[in-house]
Amino acid sequence: MKSRNSVLAVKTILVSALALLPTTASSAQESSSNPATPPLSANGPLAALRDVLTAACAQSQNDFARFLTERNKESFARMAPAARVAFMKRFVLLNESGKPSVTANPSGRPIVRCDTPAGAAEIQIGGADTRDNVAFLPVTLRDATDTTDASVIQVNMGLVRENGEWKILSLGVVLLDLPSLELEWDSAEADKNELTAIESLKQIADAVETYRRKFARLPDALSSLGPPLRGPATAEASGLLESELSAGLKNGYSFRYVIVGASTLGAPAKFELAATPLTYGRTGHRSFFRDANGTLRGADRQGAVGASSDPKLPVD
Repeated sequence: MKSRNSVLAVKTILVSALALLPTTASSAQESSSNPATPPLSANGPLAALRDVLTAACAQSQNDFARFLTERNKESFARMAPAARVAFMKRFVLLNESGKPSVTANPSGRPIVRCDTPAGAAEIQIGGADTRDNVAFLPVTLRDATDTTDASVIQVNMGLVRENGEWKILSLGVVLLDLPSLELEWDSAEADKNELTAIESLKQIADAVETYRRKFARLPDALSSLGPPLRGPATAEASGLLESELSAGLKNGYSFRYVIVGASTLGAPAKFELAATPLTYGRTGHRSFFRDANGTLRGADRQGAVGASSDPKLPVD
């Protein structure tokens, strides 16, 4: 059973998304311009939107990209991975990757449910209003635990037929123009990555000091701080850092660990750390540096490694 906090978290996401998804008076039960209930075509807009939503729920970037226009698909591929995930979240309004399932309403139209550890969303797709190569479908999104309809959001989603296949055209009244938005999305994710990089440097420094106290010397490399493949922790795999960070990569940043001086023994031995964006401007702007005295520094170095001459970062 989900906790009350988890359910409230999902409801908060749904309600806050009202600013992102313009509401509409259209009903997701029937399309006024298409009152008949034709069978669901495997190549029709309903099936395409159903598959878009299941891909967004599972955060499957490859499956989701199949339903982008060629122009948007190219931009989607250039976006940072975190930005691509953030973009897909807008379609299901859930933060975590989920397990999608599909049922049908009495009219035979799809209902997509997305279950995540924090909660679930239910998305009902209405009848398509198709005109030439453009189709608009009313969609109702709700917290699956909501029995009062307090979290319901209604929006029209647009699709366009490109090379015989239906692709996403708009989310509400907002046209999907990823070439214009990709840098904006990447910039938003870059800010988050920078905060994570600073926290990761602190985690690495703490792990190094813990290693020093345990083994009376500094680790030879970041990999020495990672978890052992099997068996108990050792000096070569001390289990003081998660595997991703001990490999020197996390959230769009690469991490470097350097021993300063000739000795790794005892408390006098010193080390430096650096965090550098993997793709400058997309995964991060600032480079970060922890000098041998433990001072954390940061600057926009156009993707170059940070240095001891960079400005000090304010202490939290």
